[in-house]
Amino acid sequence: MPLTIDTHTHLLPPSFRERADELRRRDATFAALFARDDARMASAADLIAAMERDGIETSVAAGYGWCDRGVAREANDYLLDAQQRYPGRIVAFCSVDPGWGDGALREAERCLDAGARGIGELHPSSQRTPVPDGAGVAELMRLASERGAPVLVHGSEPVGHAYPGKGETHPAQLIALAERYPETTFIFAHWGGGLPFYALMPEVRGALHNAYVDTAASPFLYDEEVYPTALAQFGAERVLFGSDYPLLSASRVMAQAQRTLPPDQLRALLHDNAAHLLGQIS
Repeated sequence: MPLTIDTHTHLLPPSFRERADELRRRDATFAALFARDDARMASAADLIAAMERDGIETSVAAGYGWCDRGVAREANDYLLDAQQRYPGRIVAFCSVDPGWGDGALREAERCLDAGARGIGELHPSSQRTPVPDGAGVAELMRLASERGAPVLVHGSEPVGHAYPGKGETHPAQLIALAERYPETTFIFAHWGGGLPFYALMPEVRGALHNAYVDTAASPFLYDEEVYPTALAQFGAERVLFGSDYPLLSASRVMAQAQRTLPPDQLRALLHDNAAHLLGQIS
């Protein structure tokens, strides 16, 4: 089986740990995700070491849905530098807040021109820019479509336990986003807040032709039977392996899939679907 592609990891500049108090004051997303001093952060070198340990070929390193423009630019620059330092191993997705309007478009264009392969992670709740109708969303989706850049969007369950950064971007909003912008390719994180289960409804399945979901943080959210169940309903070719490293190791998330999926579906999940998607934007 080919080496795995992890489509959902996060990196931060090493200085962010020492500056945590400052960044909590500046950025609502940082404050939500890193309220505790022992919250996990990772550098590019940390990620590469983890990839070697877990047999990961390539990792998509995404932003966190920043609110503060200065924080976003600094974090985006670090992701772009990581991609340059580790070509073929790290792929950068850069984050903006659509609510910045022209500022979001300029930052997204800057990052895409510098080699970023996608946009995200967007976090509509902490960014206070709801989808699909929030200020600036339409313009950013048009840019993503024109540039062939997938958009990674945080999704969360309307039920279940609370966790840092959960937010309220539920399947209904994600379905509406995919319908509103059919020319944009979306990756809805964390199983899209349970989105595959709604694909049993024909009108939902038809609306999501342009959408993938990823498995980021799955062991924190679902029993491992989510894998065969979701792949059967949503389509095995529309699910991407994502770990949410450094929150979870790739090996921990991968183990659930290995226990529950047949070889052909496992290969599609761990490699082929992401290779196809990334190959379209190379």
